[in-house]
Amino acid sequence: AAADSAPAAGGAAAAPFKGSLMIADRGNDRIIVVNNRKQILWRFPSPAHPAPPGGFYFPDDAFFIHGGHGIISNEEQNERIVQLAYPSGKLLWSYGHPGVTGSQPGYLHEPDDAYLLKGGEVTVADAQNCRVLRISPGKRVLHTFGDPSGCFHEPPGYLGSPNGDTPLANGDMLISEVNGSYIDEITPQGKVVWSVQLPISYPSDPQQLGRDRYLVVDYANPGGIYKFDRAGHLLWSYRPESGPGRLNHPSLAERLPGGDIAVNDDYRNRVVIIDPRTRKIVWQYGVTGHPGTGPDHLHIPDGFDLLAPNGTTPTHPFTG
Repeated sequence: AAADSAPAAGGAAAAPFKGSLMIADRGNDRIIVVNNRKQILWRFPSPAHPAPPGGFYFPDDAFFIHGGHGIISNEEQNERIVQLAYPSGKLLWSYGHPGVTGSQPGYLHEPDDAYLLKGGEVTVADAQNCRVLRISPGKRVLHTFGDPSGCFHEPPGYLGSPNGDTPLANGDMLISEVNGSYIDEITPQGKVVWSVQLPISYPSDPQQLGRDRYLVVDYANPGGIYKFDRAGHLLWSYRPESGPGRLNHPSLAERLPGGDIAVNDDYRNRVVIIDPRTRKIVWQYGVTGHPGTGPDHLHIPDGFDLLAPNGTTPTHPFTG
């Protein structure tokens, strides 16, 4: 078991990333961008960057797009996906009807993990509709995996409450299903490449690390971070059961360019970066267990993304 961890002080470990870290601060209905010195560089919405029509509510995830000149975010309980210009905050594109659920074309029910693909299409896990959608720039549904009539594991026809749809280098998607704790790789045409049931309670937002190596979090308390392979073997884990290192419902973990792992620790109100070799927290934004809106405070952060100094998005380089 990993030892309890506390943020390191001073030295190189205090700045384990270069560039700008965007945080979807769900409980505060905002997105912020910070640097490694924890200075806030940008807020949305703000007096300088007002919310679009329909408001801005419950940003569950947010990712940089267009080489760092835009942001895509799924407002999970506002039932909408938005694309914003960065840093102006201007609304570029949206899908869904603010505050209105539905499964017919143009409607969503708890959208999760919206990604922009290089061709301009958007993928999203439409969680409560038990499906994953590919949506054209013209807002037409091009492909549907899963079906609102059933929330169980029988891909691609049925999916058990999908909450992740990570784009892969080969064009496939890595889908996480909450019901049954499955991870699936599915081609754009709907072929299931592989599927595995993991021995964790609530898999969230899987990421590919390399050939047959993947990263996923268990959205639980205590929560965990796991590396696994297609056979379902857990190859590495971080899951302190108590103390400063314990995670309470982590929702996304990604490996940063230097090899450290960043993770949302949703209900401890922080984003932390962990050295996987020592299993120690080496950087943190947010005060553990204390929600707030001021500097170095968050409230249920549910998404993050790194924009490198050269304008690339190193944790999802295959997106638009």
